[in-house]
Amino acid sequence: MRIEFDLPLTPAELTEIAQIIGTPTATLPTAMAGYATSALQEYLGMMRGQRAFKRGTDIHEYRLFLLVENVFGRRIPDEQTVSKIFQTTPSESRGLLRSIISKYQYLLRDAIDATLVVVLEAATAQTATGPYLVTMSSVNVIEELNKKLATLDGTLASVSKKRGSVSTYEITKSSYDRLCAELGATPAAYVP
Repeated sequence: MRIEFDLPLTPAELTEIAQIIGTPTATLPTAMAGYATSALQEYLGMMRGQRAFKRGTDIHEYRLFLLVENVFGRRIPDEQTVSKIFQTTPSESRGLLRSIISKYQYLLRDAIDATLVVVLEAATAQTATGPYLVTMSSVNVIEELNKKLATLDGTLASVSKKRGSVSTYEITKSSYDRLCAELGATPAAYVP
């Protein structure tokens, strides 16, 4: 069903919303389409009794699940993105992400795996024999990489924070190669 409507917003409100979601003001209507779809799906599910939540936490989790589906390109967003949209602290955002990854794990399996592929393909090799470095601010994604490693082979080294860094993680070559093979990621090439 196609739905169109006008929403009266001031130029200041448009600028603020564009800044929050990280898009130029000129492209705001197009960028908001996914948010509008998510909101309408939430309301329709509630009206049909499919998603009649009683707790605010459940509503936030379902809302974030819908945003992953409709806004974030079926990728798990980082904590900063969630904090901007939901007006939550980084700690609350981490918890919200952890909750949806757990609660909607089967529905989000493709999104989680696609996110892991993006992370692996963005890695940089320090030498021809590793380690591979990934810089990211999503602890939940690192946990998912480690869960994947644990299910593949419990003897592989876990992804760990690089000593002295805030958000850079190291992956040994054996763990990296195994993750890439399992997820179908194109391994990053070492460039001397």
